[in-house]
Amino acid sequence: MDVLNLQAALDRVGGDQELLEEVAQLFLESAGGMLELVQAAAAMGDPRALERAAHALKGSVGNFGAEPAHQAALRLEQMGRKRELVGVDEALSALVKELDRLRPALVSALVPRHVS
Repeated sequence: MDVLNLQAALDRVGGDQELLEEVAQLFLESAGGMLELVQAAAAMGDPRALERAAHALKGSVGNFGAEPAHQAALRLEQMGRKRELVGVDEALSALVKELDRLRPALVSALVPRHVS
């Protein structure tokens, strides 16, 4: 499965490449903080906070048709919703792995390069 789907991402912004690049830049700047919220909720064993944080991250990666990262965040969101945190460490590791794959793919595909 592809790390991201550029066509789906472009479709979400009405084909506006510049807007997609801006959304990608914003995501790259905020993804670390979003992941920290998911990690903190998991570490505290707080299912409601986990559900909210994973839901927000899921929405963000969904903007890029990043299905593997989306599925990993969805799994954590559902664990929080069901108040069932057995296996949360494994699910969190999967999310981290997918975000580690997504970031460089976004940079390579979408973040504009400035020529000096």
